[in-house]
Amino acid sequence: MTDQKVSLTDRFDLEKSPVLLNGTQALVRLMLMQKARDKAAGLNTAGYVTGYRGSPLGAVDLQMNRAAKQLHAADVLFHEGLNEDLAATALWGSQQAELRGEGKFDGVFGLWYGKGPGVDRTGDVMRHANMAGTSKNGGVLMAMGDDHTGESSTVLHQSEWALVDAYMPVVSPAGVQEVLDYGIYGIALSRFSGLWVGLKTMKDTIEATAVVDGRIDRMNLAIPEFDMPDGGLNIRLIDTPTEQEARMIDYKRFAAEAFSHANKMDKRMWGKPGAKIGFVAAGKNWLDLVHALALLNIDEAEAERLGITTYKVGQTFPLDMRGFHDWAEGLDLIVVVEEKRKLIEVQVLGRRVGLDRGGRRKAQADRSASQGSHFRRPARASGLWLAQGRWCRIDARSGTVPNQGRA
Repeated sequence: MTDQKVSLTDRFDLEKSPVLLNGTQALVRLMLMQKARDKAAGLNTAGYVTGYRGSPLGAVDLQMNRAAKQLHAADVLFHEGLNEDLAATALWGSQQAELRGEGKFDGVFGLWYGKGPGVDRTGDVMRHANMAGTSKNGGVLMAMGDDHTGESSTVLHQSEWALVDAYMPVVSPAGVQEVLDYGIYGIALSRFSGLWVGLKTMKDTIEATAVVDGRIDRMNLAIPEFDMPDGGLNIRLIDTPTEQEARMIDYKRFAAEAFSHANKMDKRMWGKPGAKIGFVAAGKNWLDLVHALALLNIDEAEAERLGITTYKVGQTFPLDMRGFHDWAEGLDLIVVVEEKRKLIEVQVLGRRVGLDRGGRRKAQADRSASQGSHFRRPARASGLWLAQGRWCRIDARSGTVPNQGRA
């Protein structure tokens, strides 16, 4: 057995894994990995990274410039944007590179970065570019830096709803490994659905440092069966606003949901079927949920004994409702843990479209994911929740969930 030589320069060497990375450096490696994955698939692609720095994405330009040699060798161009919306406009153009058969590459995959207020000012470009679509061998990822507590911002911003308003899917990593994994997934989703894809970042996930699995073949992605419209979902040379909106409403959203289900982006983490209490969270909230359970001395074995199951959401919009229904079957209580404005909960409560056994869309009556279940925001993160109009506390020692009186 020989000792493995480890160097800080390993972070951008695709021959090395595992590697030590912070979240911003993971964005650099992500671009290199995507190029390598495309090359292995027989595609001659290029990458384009542009945006405007701002915490928690304030060091993207620094890390991209430090890796300029590796990025150039991988045909990845980094260019700081004059502002966020001009950067997004340039990425919109990158998806048109091969439309007339004149492009140098088979497609251009792109990464936009900016903090929450920059997302707001980019709304016009986001809507137009997302309606137009992405290249089948390109794809665009939007890394949005959120600051819910206003630690370094003039507003306490949450960006998901700006993307939802433009019909963009959103993925929410809970750490550095998932910045890589969800980034690879997001570009594949963008190509499949023709949509730009949001990658939610926060200081707790993007400014963290971890040892990660950086193999280019770590993610084995599945392409779901899906009834595509004539001409597919990607960007077209000749198109109209009416046709773009029809594809968006009737196909693209459901394509994104099908892609999430096929790749199991949302999954049961603790507990088994037959549990009675379920907890749902994504990204930073997942870390908070795990921490809260740890404070209550609830580990996986104890959760199973108490009849508790947990569900980790990777793609927060559109939510994989088929997977959620399967997990929620038989639960008496579901607690959705979210920050600021609700996103997962409103999809669960407001869904009006279901799936038949063949995965086809069908109209259905208004019902929650589990009939008889109740959904509430957490009143506290340390074991006290509002459910069915009553305060309930999980007693980890006795295994009971006693009523504590009406709220």
